[in-house]
Amino acid sequence: MNEYNEYVREIFSTAGDIVIKSMMGGYLVYFNGKLIGDICGNELFLKRTPTSDRLLKDCELRYPYEGSKTLMYVFDRFEDLALIVELLDGMYAELPEKKTAKARGKK
Repeated sequence: MNEYNEYVREIFSTAGDIVIKSMMGGYLVYFNGKLIGDICGNELFLKRTPTSDRLLKDCELRYPYEGSKTLMYVFDRFEDLALIVELLDGMYAELPEKKTAKARGKK
């Protein structure tokens, strides 16, 4: 894991359990077991939820990689730990629970 990823993990860990997994040339970022975003090219992209839209309304929206389907926030507000906790807690409540393999197979 590179220095940037470790920095993100360290800062976000103030809010809860952070896991960063390598995936297709980038990294997936999980907060308390839920996927919250990606790290691509040493930039953090967070999923859009009502909380992220409200708290990060002035952040630039970009695609993390060519061909990505999800528009995400570029996040660079690491100095505000209270904002990070509020953001991650809100996102966690708004993001769906991870589907189990059994649940994915049902229609």
